[in-house]
Amino acid sequence: MLIVENVRFSYASGVEALKGVSLTVKDSEFVAIMGQNGAGKTTLIKHFNGLLKPTSGSVRINGVETTKTSVATLARDVGFVFQNPDHQLFSETVDDEIAFALKNFGYEAEVIEKRITWAVNLLGLTQYRKTSPFMLSGGERKRVALASVLAWDPKILVLDEPTIGQDHRQKENLRQFIMQMQTQGKTIVMVTHDVEFVAECNPRVVLMREGKIVADGAGKEILTNPVLLEQSSIVLPQIAQVFAKLTGQGFPLDIIDIYEAKDLLMEKLRRRS
Repeated sequence: MLIVENVRFSYASGVEALKGVSLTVKDSEFVAIMGQNGAGKTTLIKHFNGLLKPTSGSVRINGVETTKTSVATLARDVGFVFQNPDHQLFSETVDDEIAFALKNFGYEAEVIEKRITWAVNLLGLTQYRKTSPFMLSGGERKRVALASVLAWDPKILVLDEPTIGQDHRQKENLRQFIMQMQTQGKTIVMVTHDVEFVAECNPRVVLMREGKIVADGAGKEILTNPVLLEQSSIVLPQIAQVFAKLTGQGFPLDIIDIYEAKDLLMEKLRRRS
């Protein structure tokens, strides 16, 4: 479990990025943190693995305060994938990149090879195993960074803008992967501006503005509230916009993803035929 209690954080410049944030993320939960640039989203999640320490308040991961342990120790339980993959990639090949943490954690060579194979297959990187990550596209580097974290199987996965640079197929693969990880008991925390991706995943949504949490609830509840979204500079998902126009046709108001929309429309057509 991840518990944030009344956390404040100020940068050396004097800018107060977090202003009394409290948040609890339970085991196996999927949470999307959203809000405009400068809302404090990335600053908040960097507290989850100890990259940043609170100016005041506390952050506890599975009962352990982040101020009382090292980033390396927290990394066993918290895998963090940066928005810019170049901030965490440094090895000469994709294989070496994925193997690096596994070697540091003391995995045997046979296990490392199996974990690398599993990760590259999962993320469509098999053909790049002997290629330098820096020769790949931005989206491919993003997947390498994700593979290097997934390989050591952390309990909590923190993703900062994971859909940037990914095409529709890769986004769908990522969605299915997140759903699979959640069913396996993983906790997923994702920072994103991609409202359509969040709508298709339908996680718990936390909205931030000016260093504070201003809304926290089910995806359907938050992403169909135009007032809340406008205050956080987020547009309604396209499906929600469509169904808002169909309220007089007997459709519910809380439709945000294409899969549920398709089922409802097909059912409506069957009833009319």
